[in-house]
Amino acid sequence: MPLFLKPIFFEKIWGGNKLNQFNYDIPSEQTGECWGISAHPNGKNMIENGQYAGQTLDQVWNDHRELFGDFPSKDFPLLCKIVDARHPLSIHVHPDDSYAYEFENGQYGKSECWYIIDAEEDAEIILGTSADSKETFENKIKEDAVLDAVERIKVKPGEFYFIPAGMLHSIGSGVLVYETMQSSDISYRVYDYERNRTDGSSLEVSKALDVIQFTANAPTIVPETTIVENHKRSQIVSNDFFTMVKWEISGTLNYMKPREFCLISVLEGRGQVITDGEIFKLEKGSNFILTSEDLDSVFEGEFTLIISYI
Repeated sequence: MPLFLKPIFFEKIWGGNKLNQFNYDIPSEQTGECWGISAHPNGKNMIENGQYAGQTLDQVWNDHRELFGDFPSKDFPLLCKIVDARHPLSIHVHPDDSYAYEFENGQYGKSECWYIIDAEEDAEIILGTSADSKETFENKIKEDAVLDAVERIKVKPGEFYFIPAGMLHSIGSGVLVYETMQSSDISYRVYDYERNRTDGSSLEVSKALDVIQFTANAPTIVPETTIVENHKRSQIVSNDFFTMVKWEISGTLNYMKPREFCLISVLEGRGQVITDGEIFKLEKGSNFILTSEDLDSVFEGEFTLIISYI
């Protein structure tokens, strides 16, 4: 039986109200993030159906690892979220696994991939820095000239961007993004548009300078698109951390899981998934996991899915 998850919302100083497009009851007009699939300590989704209803995903991960093919990892490895940036996010960077393990209590680092769901005209993201060294960028920070040392990219709906650990980045105003990432909530911010935060968070320039890769360019993603049973399958990225695939389904798809468990979010449309004879309704905003017990799955309807797995 698939595990359907109750979303968790986070209000942010830069958030908006576009997450209500996904049939969500958002808490305010400054809702910046929906964590759709997460077992991270900062946001644990609750199971909504079946025998595990009422338990959190981390509980099921720890107590019933057989549902995940006995995956050999202490922590649930991935996190999927939607980000609504009414205003620009801080300019920040994430550490890699080795740095996070040493300096952040053995946590995962964070590499992530973005799918641009929607973007206003001339909206942009920041990926990378034009500074060629730690010293050069540190001087830009001291001069309050960080915005003069970032690489900007105008974005459109339907595009994908991979952000490896160590790449400076930010989501700009008017961009709605779906993210698959390592299960981490570590960010080192270097610039926050002179906003006064009430949550006590602050810039972490020293750690950011430790981990920024000053020679890294934003990798170009050209999805590998194939037609499977008359449905469009676009493999966005596949690396040591995760694979992320977009499916545009119209009609019936007999789906064979590529791994023991897969994380699935419905970004458009509606329909149903049938697993081992049971029917589960799907709509825009549904988030669920096909487990190792879901051997035969059939999707029926008109919808767009993002499927992520190790």
